Amino acid sequence: MKRRYWAILVLLLLIGLDWYIRAPDSRSRELTAAIEAQASAKLKSYPYTFRVMKVNGETAIMSTPRNVEVPAARAPGVLFPGLDTKDPNDPPFIAAQQLLGEVQSEARSIALSQPGIREVRWELDHDWLTAHHIEVPRK
Repeated sequence: MKRRYWAILVLLLLIGLDWYIRAPDSRSRELTAAIEAQASAKLKSYPYTFRVMKVNGETAIMSTPRNVEVPAARAPGVLFPGLDTKDPNDPPFIAAQQLLGEVQSEARSIALSQPGIREVRWELDHDWLTAHHIEVPRK
């Protein structure tokens, strides 16, 4: 009985430690809230939520569903089911790519407009990609 109790206690402590390490700090939460509050209807309705994962000095490190590590068609294919991701010249696919760029740029601009933020660095959202069955090697 004591072993089970200690095992559960250790497991809970490990879960708590993992949450603490991954949890955004208060400044990150403030910036994410500012993005949500100032977002246009287009950004608010976009199926991916851009957020500030951490702040490093004057740099906001923001989440993104794609970068050079993820093939261009993967994220839009998840964000817009039914999109023909096999044809990069398909007009709806091109429109989805452009929309991603527009909303990502808007989220960046809002973050940069906040006091103390002079730069935005994008970081791939591994958790979101994994949750949507997109494999990305972790560095």
